[in-house]
Amino acid sequence: MAPIAKKTGAKKGPKVTKKFIINASQPASDKIFDVSAFEKFLNERIKVDGRVGNLGETIKISQQGEGKIEIIAHNDLSGRYLKYLTKKFLKKMQLRDWLRVVSTSKGVYELKFFNVVNDEAEEDEE
Repeated sequence: MAPIAKKTGAKKGPKVTKKFIINASQPASDKIFDVSAFEKFLNERIKVDGRVGNLGETIKISQQGEGKIEIIAHNDLSGRYLKYLTKKFLKKMQLRDWLRVVSTSKGVYELKFFNVVNDEAEEDEE
């Protein structure tokens, strides 16, 4: 029998770069959502290799214009994780009852107000 050859190095796949945008321009223009506090929250809470505060060069978080945050990840960061963290921030700021996180396209999440129907106006007409 021939001896089995051992692998000398681990093979690495192509470098993955993902870009996510969280658009909070609607609630930010109404001045109920603080974008800079949300950016700070993401910097503190995103886990890399199971540890918080370990962003390094793998994840870049920056504000893009009025109410938009751009996250560029050079690792396998998922959009669902960003949605989870966004919901957690909304809960912390007690905005979860008025705002929801909706995926508008691949890698783009938007904060929208719940559609509240005014039932009192309809009752007055009867």
